[in-house]
Amino acid sequence: MIDLDAYFHRIGYTGPRTPTLDTLRAIQLLHPQAIPFEGLNPLLRIPVRLDSESLQEKLIRGGRGGYCFEQNLLLMEVLQTLGFSVKGLAARVMWNIPEGVERPLTHLLLRIDLPEGVYLADVGFGGLTLTSPIRLEPDTVQKTPHEPFRLIRTGEEYILQAEIQAEWKALYRFTLNEMLRPDYEVFSWYLCTHPDSYFLHNLPAARATPDGRYALRNNTLTIYHRDAEPERRLLTRAADMRAALETLFLIRLPEVPHLDEVLERLTEKTEVTP
Repeated sequence: MIDLDAYFHRIGYTGPRTPTLDTLRAIQLLHPQAIPFEGLNPLLRIPVRLDSESLQEKLIRGGRGGYCFEQNLLLMEVLQTLGFSVKGLAARVMWNIPEGVERPLTHLLLRIDLPEGVYLADVGFGGLTLTSPIRLEPDTVQKTPHEPFRLIRTGEEYILQAEIQAEWKALYRFTLNEMLRPDYEVFSWYLCTHPDSYFLHNLPAARATPDGRYALRNNTLTIYHRDAEPERRLLTRAADMRAALETLFLIRLPEVPHLDEVLERLTEKTEVTP
């Protein structure tokens, strides 16, 4: 059973515990500001567990973040406990994927049925995580506290797009077919074990802020501001990466002996996020 008191303390939510659109909006705005997206476990070869107790121990009590399966399964449990009607969906990532390349189902998002209509929630898509639920309504620009988003329908699929520097970019495509926790266990296992998985060789981290976002891709730190150009910095020492993860992304780093060695190796990648 989810500990709502502990979760709400973690994200700083003090509002009503009623299954309304206003409650959903408030939770989805606060969650990605408090619980960062991060992929330390796969990179460090620490198992990613998706059972309720493990999610709470890591994301709520442990001061950690996680990737989409952890983030959105936790949110699903919270919303269901509050009385929301929630279903899990699965998506194929399109962000930074060359056109024509087919990707497996490696992303989890949520469908919430409300009196006002059907909404989508997603607190686990890295640097472009939604900070507000959006209506399941194609071809409509929908404002959020951060970027504008829209849905495009192609047959049975929907494509979620974000407006980035006046250009619409596709994030992922999905259907409304419901998925269950065992399905997500398989998808997550793939990300943690397949030799070509991005998460085994790279470190992504992201956290929303009231007026922008922090994003880390290996040793490239990007600070996004609402009304200004992004700032980019290369972190050249493991100590710098530690400091950024702890102070900007608010991650309580795992106590494993090889952490600094892995972080030092990442400083050699010198990637610059586009």
